[in-house]
Amino acid sequence: MDTDERRGAVRATGHAQDSPQLWVEEPVARRRMADPVRTAAVRAVLITSLTLIQAMIAFLCTLAGSWLAFPMVLSSVASTVVATWAVLDVWVTRQVWNQRHGVISAPSSSARQLRRERRRVRRAAKPSARESARIRRQSRGRLSQA
Repeated sequence: MDTDERRGAVRATGHAQDSPQLWVEEPVARRRMADPVRTAAVRAVLITSLTLIQAMIAFLCTLAGSWLAFPMVLSSVASTVVATWAVLDVWVTRQVWNQRHGVISAPSSSARQLRRERRRVRRAAKPSARESARIRRQSRGRLSQA
């Protein structure tokens, strides 16, 4: 669907679309962030933006020669540390989420192929292990009866 069709424009046939859609769903290229990661990202953006505003005020107070310049510079330094911590929190939260809930791997993933092969070997080894265990039990039973 192109832009003209979304707006309900006249088509090449000469008449307008009967019922124009108000909402058109389009596929998203990336998956939505997990809730804890999104919360941390919003927090980091807010803290970072406030830090930038505070630094700009400190700079302007310095240019104006205001007494407020020194306290603003000190608080800007502290805010920079907090903003750095908030951005690192986003990264750590994302890593923890991926570790706890798993990462979606592509079907062609080499790790998935290795797991499949290991599983196949284990399944193939199970019947022979059962058979050898059964034979050992039977041979022990014969020895105890004699």
